[in-house]
Amino acid sequence: MYSQGTKGLSRRKSWVLTRIQELIAWADREICMEPDEFAHRRGWTVTRTGFASRRYRDPRFDQLKIVTRVPEEVS
Repeated sequence: MYSQGTKGLSRRKSWVLTRIQELIAWADREICMEPDEFAHRRGWTVTRTGFASRRYRDPRFDQLKIVTRVPEEVS
């Protein structure tokens, strides 16, 4: 009987961990697919902030200016 020792166990753990991470990433994409597509079609930026969590931002907000009131002239 041949034993791989801890090296084989380490490889299996690494493989399992990689598969779990891939499944989590896939689930995250599936959950947020529709809102992400909606945002991208409108030109918004999408920032992933965690599992199934996003921050959506319309870059036009950067173009908004505060309107200052001009005093009316009294004649």
